[in-house]
Amino acid sequence: MGLFDDALEKAEQETVHRPIPHTTYGRVQHLLKQARIADRRQIRATGGKPASKAELARRVAQVIGVSQRTVERYRDKQIKHAAGDHAAKLAAAVRKTWQPRVKDQARKKAATTAGITVETRARFGFTAAPGTTDDGRIRLITQHLPPEYAARLFAAQDSGAPHDQMKDIVAEGLQEIYFKDKGRRADGLLVEFNAIEYVEIDYS
Repeated sequence: MGLFDDALEKAEQETVHRPIPHTTYGRVQHLLKQARIADRRQIRATGGKPASKAELARRVAQVIGVSQRTVERYRDKQIKHAAGDHAAKLAAAVRKTWQPRVKDQARKKAATTAGITVETRARFGFTAAPGTTDDGRIRLITQHLPPEYAARLFAAQDSGAPHDQMKDIVAEGLQEIYFKDKGRRADGLLVEFNAIEYVEIDYS
């Protein structure tokens, strides 16, 4: 994942109201439930028979990078604690599907009414007219962007857009809102957004 994918995922995680289950058993049960929900959707769309417990365990195993048998042992409490990298992957998989309705509502609000706030430290350079440039320098900027930029960023993320495409959307937003003050100054200014040290996004 790229900087902007990571920032959007972190922002999404911060919208949830309840913590994920603390135990390995609880986390595996959540993933098995999500697998059953996905299976029911597939049956409604294409027909067929429900997946067996073994098949659901296999699907969860693929997500967290362990064997089907290991998932079954988690499920049956034969292994009570996932360890090391397996524990981290299990927690990450749960967070990704935790409280989906809350996340969807927050995302929809950001894309239609609330917008997003971007904080970044990066090198910003400018082109004001043909043949004139301003040497870039590192700036720390925190700026709220209108919903249209949130909607474009979400659409790019959903389509698997590359880092540069997502960066260009944010660069345009900062150019128009921060540097050009919504068209009230610096007409014709083009902003270059490079050497990004970090970027954080908040759904507000």
